[in-house]
Amino acid sequence: MQITNVKIRRLYQDQRLKALVSVTVDEALAIHDIKVIQGPERLFVAMPSRRDEGGAFRDIAHPITAQAREQLEGCVLRAYWDYLDQRLEPVSEAPAVNVNHL
Repeated sequence: MQITNVKIRRLYQDQRLKALVSVTVDEALAIHDIKVIQGPERLFVAMPSRRDEGGAFRDIAHPITAQAREQLEGCVLRAYWDYLDQRLEPVSEAPAVNVNHL
């Protein structure tokens, strides 16, 4: 699996939810609404989900292996930190961050 593009779509300030992100995999599959969330000890990545009839949240798409999850989370968080480092002022829409080199 090659993550070929990460786009920070929206930033949030002063909330547990820090960003909404889109990822392109192998230049063939886009996954939208990935969340960057501030946990009790660190930032983490949450996959897009919806509530089922019982009220539980179910991922719409998610990595199958621990290695794939680590790769996805690493690319998303690097893109998030790179974007914050480059940002001069708060914006709600952000340009894509190319992660081919990651």
